[in-house]
Amino acid sequence: MTREAEAERCRGLEGQAVLLAAGLADLAVSTVSSAVGTVRGLLRRSDAVELAADAEHELVARGRLALDRYAAVPPAHLEILARHAQARRAAGGV
Repeated sequence: MTREAEAERCRGLEGQAVLLAAGLADLAVSTVSSAVGTVRGLLRRSDAVELAADAEHELVARGRLALDRYAAVPPAHLEILARHAQARRAAGGV
């Protein structure tokens, strides 16, 4: 296939979709192969058990931070001010 014929094929929406799918597939394959290489390297380490425990602790800490960031609703600003005012009144201040 000549370059002109290939360029003509890639000009349409179908061609763009094919190129996009091929690019995504290539990215997925390279990511998976990189991850497999990393896992192989980790399995060869003598401290793999401690490394896995550290990774688990790290993931738990990250999970707590994510839940605190997105799940907890902070108290309303006026509610905080009302509590401060009530505490000052209870302490004898104005």
